[in-house]
Amino acid sequence: MRNLKLTVSYDGSEYSGWQVQPGATTVQGTLASAIGRITGEKVLPQASGRTDAGVHALAQVVTFVTESSIPAANFVKALNDVLPPAVRILTADEAPAEFHARKSARAKTYRYRVYRAAICPPFLARYVWHFPFPLHESAMQQAAEHVIGEHDFTSFAAVDPEREKEGPVSNVRRIFSSSWELQGAEFVYTVKGSGFLHHMVRNLVGTFILVGKGTLRPEDIARILEARNRAAGGATAPASGLYLVDVEY
Repeated sequence: MRNLKLTVSYDGSEYSGWQVQPGATTVQGTLASAIGRITGEKVLPQASGRTDAGVHALAQVVTFVTESSIPAANFVKALNDVLPPAVRILTADEAPAEFHARKSARAKTYRYRVYRAAICPPFLARYVWHFPFPLHESAMQQAAEHVIGEHDFTSFAAVDPEREKEGPVSNVRRIFSSSWELQGAEFVYTVKGSGFLHHMVRNLVGTFILVGKGTLRPEDIARILEARNRAAGGATAPASGLYLVDVEY
């Protein structure tokens, strides 16, 4: 048995997220079907994390076990030949038997794109959150800094039925960096952490937007964290602007 590690990029616009679901088109299901066509095996590839419906990935890491003798490098072309254009295999490598895309991950980086101009080009609409209204951007940057460090992020976590099946788990995560940057017509949020809870990045962005609008102050982020109550935070930002950028091991 071989353990293969794939780096996968996908446009999540037309998918119901990563995880296989009955009656839904998912990235995991699409990839599993493609691997089955190549190897003749029934496999369920495991990712570094479950991206939600509409969320994109620049470099998702995936592992699966196979008895196939096909050289690892050949999987790139073979899988890309049968996968839809919205899912691309960037690399394929042999991995140690104990390596697991999710369990072995040490850090992840996400990016969220907010398009600020008055009119959003139609070709960008599926890949950004169009927010052309006034924002105090420097206040949003100050707010982003308040989540750096180790915190309980319950106030920024949506209920995750799949995770609850595993029993009591901690909502404490360590954020290594958190910042906003103006890039042309876009205001882009980049966050790197040890791990992320369900909807956590989108909930952070939705709350930072409230700071930008003046509804909250930057220092209110600390109060929201301490509340450990989802109702204390802002609304969930749309999925379209979110990207999984990098996974570190």
